[in-house]
Amino acid sequence: MGIKSAIIKSGRTFRKRKPEKAKTKVKKKGGGKEYWKNNWQLYVLVLPAIIYFFVFNYLPLYGIQIAFKDYKAVSGIAGSAWVGLKHFKEFFNAYYFKRLLSNTFLLNIYYLLWSFPAPVFLAILLNQLRGAKKKRFIQTTIYVPYFISTVVLAGMLYIFLSPTSGIFNVIRQAMGMQAIDYMSDAGAFRSIYIISGIWQSAGYGTILYIATLTGIDQSLYEAAEIDGASIWQKIRYIDLPSLVPTIMMVFILDCGKLLSSDTNKALVMQTAGNIPTSDIIGVYVYNVGLGSGQFSYTAAIGLFINIINFVMIIAVNRISKKTTDVGLF
Repeated sequence: MGIKSAIIKSGRTFRKRKPEKAKTKVKKKGGGKEYWKNNWQLYVLVLPAIIYFFVFNYLPLYGIQIAFKDYKAVSGIAGSAWVGLKHFKEFFNAYYFKRLLSNTFLLNIYYLLWSFPAPVFLAILLNQLRGAKKKRFIQTTIYVPYFISTVVLAGMLYIFLSPTSGIFNVIRQAMGMQAIDYMSDAGAFRSIYIISGIWQSAGYGTILYIATLTGIDQSLYEAAEIDGASIWQKIRYIDLPSLVPTIMMVFILDCGKLLSSDTNKALVMQTAGNIPTSDIIGVYVYNVGLGSGQFSYTAAIGLFINIINFVMIIAVNRISKKTTDVGLF
């Protein structure tokens, strides 16, 4: 009797056992305590920034409710009477509402249209310079105006545009024309505001774009030179496409400021003659809030402006994502 028949006869069956896998000990990852122990320095490093934003950006949100209350310093925020949308209705029905809204919007939309392309244009020109010393000198020269304070800038404007001794009126009188008081001319206010703003901030605004252009792979320019591309072709097919994401990000953020003008600049530039165009929401809030002590009323105006700016950012961001596939979120 063979072995196989004997096994069948006895009714027993045997299965081959699978070789056992070698047991390996898996080291468990450390828990939260170990992670904190290894990375606590990073949290300490970012702690000041967290505290700053919490104190100056999140804690003040508690005070937003005074826009819906008749705030009185004696009663405090919690003790002041709730009035709902009373202050919003007062602002919307105010005599100067349309003028304030149109002046603010027009000033900011004109400023955006004229000032936004300037840093991009300057950055592209600076990127084409090959001399390092020349490039540094020009960059330093165009950065300096940004560090001039708003009050000093306004003083310079009053001196240069003076109807008696200003350089522009001296030239006009030398040419036989009559002197003009530019700072008291309502029609000239927006032009002066925009031109001085471009002169002051365009150079500093190139920093972000120059950083983007510096990061472009130099092999692209070398390949373009081999193909015989001109400077304008390099700008069109290499520089501009590389700048599009940065340009759109900055544009979206700037569109969120269409109702938030530089109040300090408008305030120091305002005269009795240019009030029809210089009377913007920021100046009105300053005069009514600090001058008359209507804190609830001005808080409602500020909340209204922020809501409009937020809606603008969301809308422009959505349009940008559909057209250029670039967005903040």
